Amino acid sequence: MIVDRPVRAYQQIYAKGGDLVLLAMVSAGAEVIADGNIHAYAPLRGRALAGARGDTRARIFTYSMEAELVSVAGVYRTIEQDLPHSIKGKPTQVFLENERLVMTALGE
Repeated sequence: MIVDRPVRAYQQIYAKGGDLVLLAMVSAGAEVIADGNIHAYAPLRGRALAGARGDTRARIFTYSMEAELVSVAGVYRTIEQDLPHSIKGKPTQVFLENERLVMTALGE
């Protein structure tokens, strides 16, 4: 599923059975969910849940990591404190490794 307009607070987008491609910003308070991967080519400020039906290979890719919560296959992390400087506002990927969420800068 491709979404080419901003996802505003309190909106929810769900890509059933596949990947979700976001071409505009996800606002704080919005929620994007995909059974597969999530690709955000704009700031990701809301909640992003990839692998919603248990796909542990799913990933979240974003052009600018500013998320409130990220989840892959039900393993989640809320972002209550500031993100590490290495990924905050930068291209980032989120994936599972040994049943733990890993967030790394893209291009490193």
